Amino acid sequence: MNRPRPGRRSTEGLLIVSVGCPAGIGPEVSVAAAAQLSDIGCVLVGDPATLEQAAKVVGVDPAKLVPFDEQPPPAGKIAVHSAGPALSAADRKPGRPSKRSGEAQLAWVEAAYALTKARPGRALVTGPVSKTAIATSGLARARRFRGHTEWLRDLDGADKSVMCFASEKLVTSLVTTHVPLSRVPRVLTASGVRDASVELGRLLLQLGVKSPTVAVASLNPHAGESELLGGEEKSAILPGIQAAQRALGKSVSVLGPIGAETAFRKAFAGGYSGVVAMYHDQATIPMKLVAFGDAVNVTLGLSVVRTSVDHGTAYDIAWRGKADEKGMLAAMRLASRLLRGARRG
Repeated sequence: MNRPRPGRRSTEGLLIVSVGCPAGIGPEVSVAAAAQLSDIGCVLVGDPATLEQAAKVVGVDPAKLVPFDEQPPPAGKIAVHSAGPALSAADRKPGRPSKRSGEAQLAWVEAAYALTKARPGRALVTGPVSKTAIATSGLARARRFRGHTEWLRDLDGADKSVMCFASEKLVTSLVTTHVPLSRVPRVLTASGVRDASVELGRLLLQLGVKSPTVAVASLNPHAGESELLGGEEKSAILPGIQAAQRALGKSVSVLGPIGAETAFRKAFAGGYSGVVAMYHDQATIPMKLVAFGDAVNVTLGLSVVRTSVDHGTAYDIAWRGKADEKGMLAAMRLASRLLRGARRG
């Protein structure tokens, strides 16, 4: 077993953080949150000059930032791994991401993933990016970027990736993610419902919920009203529920399809442990109503632990010292918790 060097944290856990759009609040909240960690080392993947400036904005001594040397940083220090193109002050102008900063954001995500995969005992945490800035950066491969969840699935070579949001008040997973609403009925499948239900059930078990109950929401109003309002409940959702229950056995109960408004209301009241949503806003609207800033985005189905903040780039307050780092800190702490659970498993 590797012993930590004097003054270093244990080598048994390390958070690798891609810091998000440099024209947004990602660098600020990443530095501010990392400075509050005491039980696990943290590596910020980004542009060193940008991170030094962010440290000054949030009141963290830039001397705490040290180059990453493949080991957890000394206690009280934050490691920095430089990746992507060097950025100028113009590339981090609030709310005005450049093509270079769009390219950098993708480079940071990919470099952070590679570092996470390089050794066991590491987890990936991602800051908020601009999908548009990445997709229009000029990189040929970036044109198809629609979000971390799908991009990381492809980087990982995973069969699937499931988006989930976890908070003390509500836990939910999504069957479809960054898909236009008009396409959701066409891409909704029993296998997708199964995967989102199974991964949510397993996450709840990891979070310590005893015999969790997963409510699967309907796509159509009132669960389709016996197909009067739509047939997806019968053709895709119910078979997916049945397949998920077979996969989970007796450890988790999977119920539905249940009208979405009922499923989320009862889950928030404690009647269900979590809810499977059919599309993006069906999950994110209730989640952000009850737990905005506290919820953590978790990508399930990957070979690595990955968490993220539940908010965007917040261009309107970027680089003004007004950003609240609690969402990033929650993402870091949950990643550490899931990492510990994965090692025990």
